[in-house]
Amino acid sequence: MAQPALRIDDVSHAFGARTALDRVSLTVPAGSFTALLGLNGAGKTTLFSLVTRLHDSTSGTIQIFDFDVRREAPAALSRLGIVFQARTLDLDLSVRQSLLYHAALHGIGRRLAHERAAQVLKQFALADRIDDKVRNLSGGQMRRLEIARALLHDPALLLLDEPTVGLDVEARQGLIREVRRLVAEEGRGILWATHLLDEIEMSDRLVVLHKGRVLTQGSVQDVLAQTGTPDLQTAFLNLVNASGATAVGQEPAE
Repeated sequence: MAQPALRIDDVSHAFGARTALDRVSLTVPAGSFTALLGLNGAGKTTLFSLVTRLHDSTSGTIQIFDFDVRREAPAALSRLGIVFQARTLDLDLSVRQSLLYHAALHGIGRRLAHERAAQVLKQFALADRIDDKVRNLSGGQMRRLEIARALLHDPALLLLDEPTVGLDVEARQGLIREVRRLVAEEGRGILWATHLLDEIEMSDRLVVLHKGRVLTQGSVQDVLAQTGTPDLQTAFLNLVNASGATAVGQEPAE
């Protein structure tokens, strides 16, 4: 396998007495769309927090393009873009201000920041909203702005945590289509955390996370073959059976 965009080996994490992740290992190949599938409480958000250093990982290793996120954090995180499930936009800023502030945090000069802002806003059909306050955008436009912001520093790996939650059908489909274009046309690696089976395609790589443990990973076809099932829903339910999990499709509360 070529150098992975993200490699997580034997990572555990606890909040007090509660184990959130239990010896998690997974790989996201460069230039791939990898779906991280899990129900409420699976540990998806905790995992993202460790990768992005919001929480400190004290066991195992996390590497982004072979850079360790603990020992080589600046080099690792410079190659990473992130969109969290909870909105992180300042509603009182304009679209332009939101992007320029983020660019400054990454050390991007003002002239280049303006150029990149114009580029990503055009890419996500937001160029005509550049001077609008963020609070005046629709939910789908806010989410597109967050992805545009995450791409300002041109990362090779993008993490998206339940990015379609709260969006209507049209906005959700448009967002998925644009993110998949980032893989197909720009070669970016994507780790897409979701609880929705219809966001996963047969050509994707899949990681199933349940109650803090990776149950399986590989291509969707490999998972179906491993479980001996005809479709992803049946495969998923078989993998988590006897766990008392909530139904597939429930909104997450991580």
